[in-house]
Amino acid sequence: MSDNRKLLALLQRPLEPTFYPKDGGKTVIDLPENYHTDRYKPIGDSLQTRFSSDAEVRIAVRASNLPDFAFAEAIPRRGDFSLFIPKHRQIAGDLINLFINQPDVDTLMSAGSYARDRLNPILFQYAMAVAIQHRPDTKDLNIPSFLDLFPDSFVNPSVFPQLREEGAVVNQRDRITVDIAMNFTASDREDEQRMAYFREDIGVNLHHWHWHLVYPGEGPNSVVNKDRRGELFYYMHQQLIARYNVDRFCNRLARVRPLTSLREALPEGYFPKIVRSFTNRAFPSRPQNTILRDLNRIEDNVVLTINDIERWGSRIAESIDGGYVVAPGGNRIPLDEQTGIDVLGNIMEPSALSVNSQYYGNYHGHMHNLIAFSHDPENRFLEGYGVVGEFQTAMRDPAFYRLHAQVDNMFHRYKRTLQPYNANQLAYAGVQIQTFGVQLNRANAPANVLLTYWQRSQIDLATGLDFGPQGNIFASFTHLQHAPFTYRITVNNTSGAARRGTCRIFIAPKVDERNTPLTMDEQRLLMVELDKFRVNLTPGTNNLVRRSEQSSVTIPYERTFRSMALSNVNLPETEQFRFCNCGWPHHLLIPKGSAEGMKFDLFVMISNFADDTVNQEFDENVNCNDSHSFCGIRDQLYPDKRHMGYPFDRRIPTAVRTLADFTRPNSNMTNIEVQVRFTNTVIART
Repeated sequence: MSDNRKLLALLQRPLEPTFYPKDGGKTVIDLPENYHTDRYKPIGDSLQTRFSSDAEVRIAVRASNLPDFAFAEAIPRRGDFSLFIPKHRQIAGDLINLFINQPDVDTLMSAGSYARDRLNPILFQYAMAVAIQHRPDTKDLNIPSFLDLFPDSFVNPSVFPQLREEGAVVNQRDRITVDIAMNFTASDREDEQRMAYFREDIGVNLHHWHWHLVYPGEGPNSVVNKDRRGELFYYMHQQLIARYNVDRFCNRLARVRPLTSLREALPEGYFPKIVRSFTNRAFPSRPQNTILRDLNRIEDNVVLTINDIERWGSRIAESIDGGYVVAPGGNRIPLDEQTGIDVLGNIMEPSALSVNSQYYGNYHGHMHNLIAFSHDPENRFLEGYGVVGEFQTAMRDPAFYRLHAQVDNMFHRYKRTLQPYNANQLAYAGVQIQTFGVQLNRANAPANVLLTYWQRSQIDLATGLDFGPQGNIFASFTHLQHAPFTYRITVNNTSGAARRGTCRIFIAPKVDERNTPLTMDEQRLLMVELDKFRVNLTPGTNNLVRRSEQSSVTIPYERTFRSMALSNVNLPETEQFRFCNCGWPHHLLIPKGSAEGMKFDLFVMISNFADDTVNQEFDENVNCNDSHSFCGIRDQLYPDKRHMGYPFDRRIPTAVRTLADFTRPNSNMTNIEVQVRFTNTVIART
């Protein structure tokens, strides 16, 4: 094991003591005597002897001068930790800073070994993972998936007794897979249940957690202040809402209603049926028609009123309409065409990069808290927050999408202040798309027809079963999947010289849930980015072929649900990067469609590379750059100078009534009609 990989031992089985064997009993961490907690100090020697006899790898932790962790112990070890709670977020930022500032890996291992048994496990895992990702001497380590660490955040707890029984009674070779039933959290009498496959998808919730791991809101400036961070916050969530709305149409549901009023009852209830392993308490439920109220949770340092959030929202809206934001001291910072969306994104979240957190407050974060604590706003019943209070569970709740639809509308309010793209910004002279089509990767497949279905897959949950059996323990779950397909584009370069361009592919529904045709302005807000890649065009005819699994938005199943065992040393170096696990899950690349075949517009455009380039080269096939649309590229500029969502992020002239009207004047773009057919069949992953 490399010297750095020993840090990954700290990230396994987070509730077990550090001295307890890791990696299926093969790895043991030898702690200095004074590193044991008070419970284990009197018997430290016997414990070390008892648990080390079968170890193949021993990691000796060097005793060193330990930093003061008292600030982080303010969050109870067996309590809640939420990055939406300002106090918790600040503590997390300080802990990230402490871990990053350790002078070398051995000292970081020492500090981490001591802190691990004393701090809140999710706080520790988050801060250590962010630090490992951003330190120059550890940033190539493959961070474990949150599913590996805390499967209870994603999986119905009823399966855990079965998994433990299987692991305790049955030898490894004879163990069977325990099935996670596809009944989700409500009956079919609840209309929102039609979207449970999306909201409660394990991969989509892992995506949300990992994006925020790569883009933390607090910590050292070098960690937080990444290129176009605020714009990425806007775009990732905007695409998330677009995808959700498109799938709602597929399921005959109307677009999600933005949370425009915090004074009206929330008609959507949510009963999560998840139990936290480290507290053994269930996430609280929220009944239908809950009234949001002021929060006075002194113990959580969450004291705010609905008036506060409304005031922050009004100030942000006034700044958008005025074209500038107010910095401390009254200086005006223009919301210009180039950086305005980035400034606004950092205010809205907010992150440590907000230009004036005192004035603009915590609009998005405290809306999460308002909903998360709505069942017990004064802590009268000592209930923790609901699922909206944590990144890894927030997307399960229908209220999350109403909240983010409102945040999305604020961003669109700004985008509508910008002028539509002019002809020069859209055209690419000498580049003509002659044909465009898509086809499944199978013989005799019909043209421009895509297929979705249910797929049953397996995950190994052993690493997250603290004090459970060793070895692999598999569970199966069912999720949406699509048949692989290929785009084929014929491009004529009439310029007489070699040209470079960026190929951009989007999909959008043609009609809403009632089969009413969408206006161009409605459709552009529902454009879902499927891919973006660079192309080299020789003079004359060019035949471009692009496979669906090459998408710049997604990561493959294997990286969403990878194994984190320390013994898995066969990963190629290019797989061991933090951005590897940031990206939309590939199994949700395209919308569900419908049994009869739902019609969509598929759009393709080749833009002028001279206007796209940020003067840096990158290869999307290495270092996990393949999901750069949502996640950027590590330690580099975002690889596209255009604004995220271009060419649909701005309003379109009213004379343009259809997508065909939009593409017709520009030879470098076109659109076709495709069908997405859903087959209600479950197919096992091979």
